[in-house]
Amino acid sequence: MSKLPPKTNLNKALATATNAAHLAGDVMRKNLRLVKKVNLAEQHDIKLELDVRCQKLIEKTLRVAFPATAILGEEGIVGDPHCEDRWVVDPIDGTVNFTYGIPHACVSIALQHKTREHQANDHPDAPFETVLGVVYDPFTNELYSAIVGQSARLNSEPISVSTRTRLDEAIVSVGFAKTAASLDKMLPEFNTLVHKVRKIRIMGAAALAMVYVAAGRFDAYVESGIRLWDIAAGGLILQCAGGDFWHEPVGTDHTYKILANNGKLRKKLRGA
Repeated sequence: MSKLPPKTNLNKALATATNAAHLAGDVMRKNLRLVKKVNLAEQHDIKLELDVRCQKLIEKTLRVAFPATAILGEEGIVGDPHCEDRWVVDPIDGTVNFTYGIPHACVSIALQHKTREHQANDHPDAPFETVLGVVYDPFTNELYSAIVGQSARLNSEPISVSTRTRLDEAIVSVGFAKTAASLDKMLPEFNTLVHKVRKIRIMGAAALAMVYVAAGRFDAYVESGIRLWDIAAGGLILQCAGGDFWHEPVGTDHTYKILANNGKLRKKLRGA
């Protein structure tokens, strides 16, 4: 089993990820109300030229500081796929919101470290542990961050999850991924939950939903069919804020179903 990166490297990595997130966030903020060039439009998903531009800006910033570290994202992996460390990047989480001029989208950057060798029948992500996460909302200027083993922070101030234990007092965010299978899975859950919780919220940016749980704004976030780059950073931030990041692979292509919560609602939500 390999060792985690030393603390000094994680501090440098946090500063680098924060800088990269701010650079991409600046591009998002300047372009929010402008017409965007669409590279691909599907029924429930949009891919923008700005996605590519922000991805390349983040990659350049990360690789200058950490040239040997691989970068995993929606377009695949950049660098050595066998590297012990990898960045996991979503340059614009909430692309549909952003395309329509809705200021609820973010940059998500995580650093993962390989803690063991890949074994037979392993899920591709199984050997990796997230050790650092940054989620930046350029429209509220809120930067959520965490290093494994330390407190989660919002703009440098510690944050923690809510203490609510009752479903009828909980605000639960629900996500609907772009596939028909995800819609078929989530619609029945939505119909059940809406009658049992205080309010359902559908916000359209998974990473922000997760850090809202970490900050105690939401009590839980549920989705099936979400990708690793949407949840890796937010998952660590949630855990470091005292929450419960339950997630389970769906297939072998970095896709998951998740139940992110304040650590007090998982059983009640699974039984809802």
